[in-house]
Amino acid sequence: MVISILTLFPELFSPVLNTSILKRSQDKGLVRFIVHNIRDVATDSHKSVDDRPFGGGAGMIMRVDIVVKALEIALQDAPSVKPNKRKIVLTEAAGVRFDQKKARSYSRLDHLVLICGHYEGIDARINKYVDDRISIGPYVLTGGELPSLVIVDAVTRLIPGVLEKPESTDYESFSRHYETEPLQYTRPQVFRNQKVPSILLSGNHKKIREWNLKKPEND
Repeated sequence: MVISILTLFPELFSPVLNTSILKRSQDKGLVRFIVHNIRDVATDSHKSVDDRPFGGGAGMIMRVDIVVKALEIALQDAPSVKPNKRKIVLTEAAGVRFDQKKARSYSRLDHLVLICGHYEGIDARINKYVDDRISIGPYVLTGGELPSLVIVDAVTRLIPGVLEKPESTDYESFSRHYETEPLQYTRPQVFRNQKVPSILLSGNHKKIREWNLKKPEND
C-alpha cells in the first residue's frame, strides 16, 4: 500500500512515520509513505501557496491551483492503481467523522492520498478533486497534519501482516466484537487490595471469552 501525504510542513511527519509499528510496516515492505511538500510546486520566489479570500474574511486561503498541481504529482506515486483502489482524502474540521469502519475501508486500498489543509482552509474548488472530507473530532486544529497522522496510524495497523498478532484487531475497541475493549490486567495479581478478576486466572479460554463479551466494561 502507498500512502501519499500533501503538506506544508513535511518535517512533522518523519519522526512519527519512522517509529514503532509505522516503521516496522515499512521495513516489512507492506506500506510506503511518501510525503510531498506543497510549496515545491509554488511558482513565485516566495513559494507562496495562499492568498486573501474573495469577499473578505479573516486569515488566508490555500490556492486550489497549487494544491491540485501537488496532487497530480502525488498520483504518480502509484500510477497503475485502479480508481476503485485509491482514495483522495482532505482533512478538515467540517468533514465526516473518522471512525474504525472508515479506517478498515481505507486499509483495503492500494493508494491513499491525504491532503493536509492549513491556514483558514483550502479554496472550496478542491472538493471536485477529493473523494472524502474527513475530520477526527468536533474541534479545530492549526492544520491537517495531526489528523493525517491519526488516519495513517489507524489505517496502517489494519493492513494484513503489519501486526504480529492480526487477531488482536478483532478483539479491541470498535472491533466487530466490542464497542469498547474489555479492561485488561497483568501482574501483580493483587495491587493495593485490588484483585484481578478470578475468571481471568482460570485458564478456561471459552469462559473468559464469554465473560468478556457479556461484560465488556468489567465494572
